[in-house]
Amino acid sequence: MTLRTSDTVSIGSSTAVSHLPNTPHASAKDTANTTEAIQITVCLRKRHIGYKDTIIGQNCNFGGKLIVFLQAMKSLGGSLYAIVSSATFGLVPLFSIPLLAAGLSSPQILFYRMVFAAAIIGAASKLIFGKSLGLPFGTLCRVAILSTLYAATALGLIESYKYIPSGVATTIHFLYPLAVTIIMALLFKTGTSKLILLAVVLSLAGVALLSWGDMGHADLRKGVAWAGMTVLTYASYITGVMKSRVSRVDSTVLTFYVLLFSAAIFFIFAVVSDGIVVPHSGNVWCNILLLALIPTAISNLTLVVAIKRIGSVMTSILGSMEPLTAVMVGVLHFGEAFGLETFAGLVLVVAAVMIVITQSGRKS
Repeated sequence: MTLRTSDTVSIGSSTAVSHLPNTPHASAKDTANTTEAIQITVCLRKRHIGYKDTIIGQNCNFGGKLIVFLQAMKSLGGSLYAIVSSATFGLVPLFSIPLLAAGLSSPQILFYRMVFAAAIIGAASKLIFGKSLGLPFGTLCRVAILSTLYAATALGLIESYKYIPSGVATTIHFLYPLAVTIIMALLFKTGTSKLILLAVVLSLAGVALLSWGDMGHADLRKGVAWAGMTVLTYASYITGVMKSRVSRVDSTVLTFYVLLFSAAIFFIFAVVSDGIVVPHSGNVWCNILLLALIPTAISNLTLVVAIKRIGSVMTSILGSMEPLTAVMVGVLHFGEAFGLETFAGLVLVVAAVMIVITQSGRKS
């Protein structure tokens, strides 16, 4: 039998090609030698391929383990960002209460907080994330409207510190995911489950225990009312963002404009009420800058990174550090009371919010 060159090339052996007969009248010995050469070549080729397959398999196995490791590190990093975001937001009372004690009004404090935080977020958006800050006029108008809800939330929270312990106020504010679920069910017919109803009961019982444990304050109702208002305003803000074209805006850019519009709102509020006071104390300026940096700018930036890495559900779950941090600051730094009722109320509120978040995660 005579083999064509194409047959030999298909096997891929240069050794076999050199032993091929050039004419159809090759001898039996030449044919046998050629066949033996091809068989040896095919055998060597199979061994070579097997060796390559083994190496490739090992590389794929190593690559798979590397991918799993990198994903685990990414999730771990995202979890750390989420914890930092929620824990730093819980530090709002640490810097706000000394400013109230120094004689600054709530609009003055919030103006400085928002304007400096907007500058930090805007710079980070351009220099770190490379985002364009340009938005269409219609989108800016929608963001301006939603900013009033964000500003109302910030005002209600800082006002509540005047009447009830900051840890209790922050824990009540932490009920906003439950309010979002209720608003979505009532206005957009998303439906509710028995677990959501259970979460409502747990949250009401938690707030009742928090209030009961704080009966010593004369203006308890006013403090709870201010903190409760933040639940509604912030839930409305989140729902408005989710259900409007604003949801298409990049998170850091949206945060920049929300803070900027809020600064404008509090500037007007301060001018028509107490005026804008320029502090002359270094301690006051230190608290203002730290308030703008840590629980506002850093908290929002790490929140954006955490959502990108581990998703909104896990980020929300790890957001339970917010009331825990606020309670610890209140007890350890400001000497606020922390009894059994407060502890039980905190546990019930966090449990209610966890139920809502996990249920939302399963639906999505």
